[in-house]
Amino acid sequence: MDIIDFLQKISTTPGVSGYEDKVSEIVMEEFKKYSHKVSRDVLGNVIALKKGLNNGPDTPKIMLAAHMDEIGLMVSKIEEGGFLRISSVGGIDPRTLLNQEVLVHGRKDLPGVIGAKSPHILEPEEMEKGIKLDKLYIDLGISEARANEMVSVGDIVTIRRDFVPLGEKMAAGKAMDDRAGVAVVLQCLQELQGIRHDADVYAVATVQEEVGVRGAIVSAYGVAPDIGIAIDVCHGDMPGVPEHKTSLLGKGTVITTGPNIHPVIYKQLVKLAEEYQIPHQKDTAPGPTGTDAWALQISREGIATGLVSIPLRYMHTSVELLSMEDIKHSARLLARFIAFQKHDGLKELVACF
Repeated sequence: MDIIDFLQKISTTPGVSGYEDKVSEIVMEEFKKYSHKVSRDVLGNVIALKKGLNNGPDTPKIMLAAHMDEIGLMVSKIEEGGFLRISSVGGIDPRTLLNQEVLVHGRKDLPGVIGAKSPHILEPEEMEKGIKLDKLYIDLGISEARANEMVSVGDIVTIRRDFVPLGEKMAAGKAMDDRAGVAVVLQCLQELQGIRHDADVYAVATVQEEVGVRGAIVSAYGVAPDIGIAIDVCHGDMPGVPEHKTSLLGKGTVITTGPNIHPVIYKQLVKLAEEYQIPHQKDTAPGPTGTDAWALQISREGIATGLVSIPLRYMHTSVELLSMEDIKHSARLLARFIAFQKHDGLKELVACF
C-alpha cells in the first residue's frame, strides 16, 4: 500500500488509547508484507520481526517504536434529554472540541456533535472565560430512552474528521500524532527490502503512549533490543510560536539530542543523514522527550535510544498538519541506520561511558 493511502486509512480509523484494535488490524496486515513474523502482545502492541543476514547469537537487535493510539473522549454520563457528558482520554484541549462532529462508539457507531451554549445566551463573565470540558456535551439528536439503549457510560468517542491533502505534499487530519510515525516504520520496512542488513529489526506499533507510554514499556521489555529508536512528531513552525521551539515542515526529519538520547546513536544518525544527503534538522530535549524514547531508554538494564521526529503543526487537534516528504526522509534515514549496525558497533555504545 502506498504510504499516503496507508496514512489516510489509519489516521481516519478510530483508535483511542486502550482501544486500538481496529488500527492494529490494519497495521498488522501491512507490516506482515515486509517482515518474517508479526504478532500482537497482551497489551495490544503490534510487533513485526524482519530478520537480518547475521543469524548468529551476536546478531544486533534494533527496535523501532511508533505509537498508534490517539487522544479521544469517553462517555461519563447520560443526562436527561439524551445528552452525553464526556471525559478526556489523553491530553485533550477543550477549546478544540467546540462544534466538532464526533462518533460515539456505542452498540453501533453513532454520529453526534459537541455542543455548548450559544454566545447569544452566555452571561457577560462567561464570554471572557475559556470553555471547560465539564461544560461540553454531545448531542446525538435522539431521545433519552434511545440514548440509554445505544450508549453506555465508558463508551469511547472519537472526532469525525477526513484526511485532507493540502498544497504541495502536505496533509492534515486527526491522529497524525503518531500514525505518521507508524507510516515511517512501514516505509522503513519497505526500504529495507532493497538493503542488506545484519541486524534483526523489530517494528513495533505501540499502544497507550498518550496515557503513559505503557505499550513501549512492555514491548521494550519483551523485545530486549540493543538499540531502540522512537519515531514521533514534534512541533512544526507556525505563526505566533518562537522559532527555537519548532522545526520546519518539509525540511527533513528531526534528530533529537539530550539526556533521554544515547550520544552515540545521535551522532550516528546525524552522520548518516549527512553522508547520504538526507534532509534533516536537529532538536534538543533537556529533559524527558515525552515520547516512547523514555520507556525504551530505561527498560531492563538500559537501552541505547534515539529519537527521530516529524514536524507537525496543531498537535493534539483534529487538523494536525505535516509534510509527506518528512515521512519519507525519516524512513530513509532509519533504513540506512539499520544497515550501518554491526555487532562490533555495539561495543562503541558501551565504550563511550
